[in-house]
Amino acid sequence: MKASSLARLAGLFCLSIGSVAAQESDLAGGKEIAEERCARCHAIGRNDESRMRQAPAFRSLHRRYPVEHLAEALAEGIEVGHEAMPEIVLEPQEIDRLIIYLKSLETVE
Repeated sequence: MKASSLARLAGLFCLSIGSVAAQESDLAGGKEIAEERCARCHAIGRNDESRMRQAPAFRSLHRRYPVEHLAEALAEGIEVGHEAMPEIVLEPQEIDRLIIYLKSLETVE
């Protein structure tokens, strides 16, 4: 194998490792957002129960609608039909991370 081919292969390997690390960081960041902003009412994990009966478990949200569709609502402030839900507005990077976390829960159940 030529040196230039090895260099390209090594570069791709480093990029993929960096990409995996970024994905893991985003996933952890999304879980942290869920813990800080949502866990007082919603089940945010794989097995927990929602503390508030009417708050859906995050692991089941994908059955209601594609979780990617929450991005706009999270940017503008989620408002729902019951008064116990506070208005939540997130920054673009926080939205991306929370969506990544929600998507990771789709394989649960």
